[in-house]
Amino acid sequence: MLEIPCPWCGLRCESEFSYGGEAHIVRPENPEALNDEAWADYLFMRKNPRGPHLEQWHHVYGCRRWFNVKRDTLSYRIECSYRVGEQPPEGEI
Repeated sequence: MLEIPCPWCGLRCESEFSYGGEAHIVRPENPEALNDEAWADYLFMRKNPRGPHLEQWHHVYGCRRWFNVKRDTLSYRIECSYRVGEQPPEGEI
């Protein structure tokens, strides 16, 4: 089981959290102007890298806040966590 460091509550077991997908996905400014291909790209296409990846997590059974995590998808090692709206610590991805 993963131990995830919540920026507000500290280190907790993975069972307290819900995975929210890739972090830093920016919603299109004018979604009505997108064609079907561009809209599908925004909704479904994600990086899915091997190695370091920025993800969103929700602390469902704790503070109930969303935050971001940098996790290695090969080793599952979590390098850092940070609040939504912040950028990863310098030198990260």
